[in-house]
Amino acid sequence: MTGTTDSLLASNLESVDSVEALVVDAAAALGLDEDARMDLGLAVREAMVNAVAHGNEYSPDKQVRLILERRTDAVKVTIIDQGEGFDLNRVPDPTQGENLMRESGRGLLLMQAFVDEFSVKRTASGGAEVVLVKYAS
Repeated sequence: MTGTTDSLLASNLESVDSVEALVVDAAAALGLDEDARMDLGLAVREAMVNAVAHGNEYSPDKQVRLILERRTDAVKVTIIDQGEGFDLNRVPDPTQGENLMRESGRGLLLMQAFVDEFSVKRTASGGAEVVLVKYAS
């Protein structure tokens, strides 16, 4: 099934859970195997947590925009927050010695590892836009 869903979601953990479930269902409909669905689900969960917690800081006045594109060959997920955005090149490398024990910082690395395409940019309004794509084999 192809098509696009464009939704505005509250900046809370319930939104994280619902988006993860929605995306995993879309991946199943595409025919992705269980490992690929789990990988995509984890990447989406990390992106949503970043949007809700770091971008929007759980603000009830801010929303997360989800664009879910179901293609014949892939699932594309775009997550946009209303925060300050960030420069991916300025995020500390979590694999370097001084960062190994930090409590946060691995989400971006996980996202990149678990999807086929990953990008992040600052939106015109200042928030972060994360794009994740997982292809059918």
